[in-house]
Amino acid sequence: MSKRIVVDPVTRIEGHLRIEAEISDGRIKDAYSSGTMVRLLEEILRGRDPRDAWAFVGRVCGVCTSIHSLTSVRTVEDALGIVIPPNAELVRNIMDCALFMHDHVVHFYHLHAMDWVDVVNALKADPKKTSEIAQSISHWPKSSPGYFSDLQARIKKFVDSGQLGIFSNGYWGHPAYKLPAEINLIGLAHYLEALEWQKEIVKVQAIFGGKNPHPNYLVGGMACSIGLDDVSGINAERLALVEQLLHEGKTFIEQVYLPDLKAIASYYKDWGAIGGGLGNYMVYGDLPFNGYRDPASYKFPSGVILNKDLSKVLDVDLRKDDEVQEFVTHSWYDYAEGDQKGLHPWVGESKVRYTGPKPPFQFLDTEQKYSYIKTPRWKGHAMEVGPLARVLVGYARGREEYKEAVDGLLKDLDVPVTALFSTLGRTAARGLEASLVSRWGLDFYYQLISNIKSGDTRMANMEKFNPDTWPAKALGVGHAEAPRGALAHWINIDSGRIANYQLVVPTTWNASPRDASGQLSAYESALIGTPVIDENQPLEILRTVHSFDPCLACAVHLYDEQGSPISRISVVGD
Repeated sequence: MSKRIVVDPVTRIEGHLRIEAEISDGRIKDAYSSGTMVRLLEEILRGRDPRDAWAFVGRVCGVCTSIHSLTSVRTVEDALGIVIPPNAELVRNIMDCALFMHDHVVHFYHLHAMDWVDVVNALKADPKKTSEIAQSISHWPKSSPGYFSDLQARIKKFVDSGQLGIFSNGYWGHPAYKLPAEINLIGLAHYLEALEWQKEIVKVQAIFGGKNPHPNYLVGGMACSIGLDDVSGINAERLALVEQLLHEGKTFIEQVYLPDLKAIASYYKDWGAIGGGLGNYMVYGDLPFNGYRDPASYKFPSGVILNKDLSKVLDVDLRKDDEVQEFVTHSWYDYAEGDQKGLHPWVGESKVRYTGPKPPFQFLDTEQKYSYIKTPRWKGHAMEVGPLARVLVGYARGREEYKEAVDGLLKDLDVPVTALFSTLGRTAARGLEASLVSRWGLDFYYQLISNIKSGDTRMANMEKFNPDTWPAKALGVGHAEAPRGALAHWINIDSGRIANYQLVVPTTWNASPRDASGQLSAYESALIGTPVIDENQPLEILRTVHSFDPCLACAVHLYDEQGSPISRISVVGD
């Protein structure tokens, strides 16, 4: 006998996500992913100056802050044929690497680790044994018996008071937890240390972008000037601080994040065969070392892998109207020419029409429209995007850095390469990527310093900044690799104003509802076959969904000019 359960809202993510799952004989046999907020930034941008778009789309989210702004300026630069100076590209890359380092560490410890680490069980740990384990896997200095004993005492006060604070409402004691108490205590300690560290790495964005979150960007380059002796510019002192922060981030990732990842994964190898999902992976490419228009120099190489076939990597072209299309068959939107036809983003439409059940309700009608997320497809294929896709494409492309990282991890865990196609693989790929990015950030930094020492301090190309120099009509597409996956913006400029603007974000790819042919999205597909021990505490659903690092903040509530909500959906689970 099967039973449908609802997880709504899925917590420890950005935005509102609802998962409905059909469970039979202890496993998920069907699943539905629903975004329950409206995203209409596209409509807000209509008629505005293209040079201002970055400031609006940058407010999509404070978690993946800056990546939408970066993508936006690239989109406008593509439309207008603007080539930015090398220093501006390097600064953008450094900021991007800092974002990745911050985002991946925060995801692992604060959004995902509690799916594997039992906080309450850490109270049973032997601090001396914990110290011995910690020192055996890492040179991280905070690993003495006294350190772990003091931490244990702090957490015990929370437990004895009946209030776990930030660790309340967990599924502590769930039979799916497997870690020894000592590993749980190490994970808990580093959860708290990561909270402190993450406040530092974001300063890189503030130094170059003026603030964080939502640092400043500029069509044509960056809005910061190099002046080694200028107290108000990017001077020698600030550049030295950037270097220090990047080194500290690299150390934290290599001595804390990666050892913890491997230690935890070694107890959950069975999850190397759970949550694989689609087997289709897509990467747009990013982090150019020789300019954005030279894809061969991208640290994140682009490509598509279909059906887990690592022997063949296909190319991606975001301009072809038969490659990327968005469908709304099961989404609460209407297209002028009907809901069965897909639209390329340059001609995309965003007319909302909610047709779901009126609240309160128990279940969505998943035979009809059931999400505010559109359904993008690449040449008709549902795709997974994100760290696992990037690691697999880099590995399949034969990039030595990727091969060394992946083969090393597989050897350490004693698992085959097929274990990457899983919830565990998705989580492990994020850690490998964080390590790679921490090195690349320093590479970009030293190249920037070399340019400055050679006398090149250019940070912007303002040659085509004046609208009088623009063509009457222009189309542009800009792409990036956000921490959560492939991101692209498409713009249609008419008479100096935005005629149409479309964002297709990573979670749109991963969390979308079914298409007209019934093809599942990445979330829905990955959940099929997932074991669920306790239907009332579906920890296993959270493990697989969290492994994607969902971020639905690109979906925002829509208000009228008086500030009243135009559409508000209330959801009640069973």
